[in-house]
Amino acid sequence: MSEEGATRFVSDEGRDDTVTPFAVEPLDVRGRLARLGPSIDTIIRRHGYPDAVSRLIGEAAALTTLLATALKFAGRFQLQARTDGAVDLLVVDFDAPDRIRAFARFDAARVAAGDTLLGKGQFGLTVDPGGDMARYQGVVAMHGQSLEAAAHEYFHQSEQIPTVIRLAVAEAVIGGVAQWRAGGLLAQFLPEAPERRQADQHPGDAPAGVEIAAPREDEVWTEARALASTVEDHELVDPTLSGERLLYRLFHERGVKVFSPQPVVEQCRCSSERIEAMLKNFSPQERRDMIGDDGKISVTCEFCSTTRVYEPSQFSGDATP
Repeated sequence: MSEEGATRFVSDEGRDDTVTPFAVEPLDVRGRLARLGPSIDTIIRRHGYPDAVSRLIGEAAALTTLLATALKFAGRFQLQARTDGAVDLLVVDFDAPDRIRAFARFDAARVAAGDTLLGKGQFGLTVDPGGDMARYQGVVAMHGQSLEAAAHEYFHQSEQIPTVIRLAVAEAVIGGVAQWRAGGLLAQFLPEAPERRQADQHPGDAPAGVEIAAPREDEVWTEARALASTVEDHELVDPTLSGERLLYRLFHERGVKVFSPQPVVEQCRCSSERIEAMLKNFSPQERRDMIGDDGKISVTCEFCSTTRVYEPSQFSGDATP
């Protein structure tokens, strides 16, 4: 294994809540390895999600972390899935360079009955650079597939970058305490030579009856994809297996270059000031409709479950009924 061109011993130090970039230069592969521990455990336990929903949230958080940490600017990245399944809304926000938050909205009865969590709907990825820069959004259809499958479909249709993504979630006992963990691996074929890049997809305007042959997969990518696909679920979430050791297992025959890990922290962007500003945008009548039996306005953040309470008199022109 090498880092920044220098050969060194593989570190066995496991680091949670990190994303480790890597490169397998002989195979023209770039990628990232995500290991989430306390951050995803906090997100899941704060809401008390059922196990099935917890696993889905863990996968979504790992996937978002893999994708969002590639941003080269201090913008926002969002993963969102809206479906007719038992989980009708799944949202993960990532504020670059390191803050993540997530929540799921679901029908508890359908989840308990074992209904499909993600049914028909849409899977979307949004990049918001902020400022005057335009927001980008890519969307693919959901038809009951997993998040992993939806992500592969997204890269095939929208980005046209040969990509392998693996996601895993588990509840492990660490120091006698159960803790949710999530992990993910992303590997992409990014050759410098233009002739080796994936050809454009079928434009859809060929004459009727004409078959367009699929582009032949590059042999180097075939090898890289096969190596990346050998990763096991337990390896992605094992707290005793370091990210470096795992990457060495997968790619040591070709040589893998590992870069410094990037931290990930669970942190919501909500605040009393933000919510107060939001409430001021409502009309006086709308705010009066929000007043509870205690005579106050209570707002609970869907992401972090924090409840903030406001006096109606805080808002100019409002009168307590």
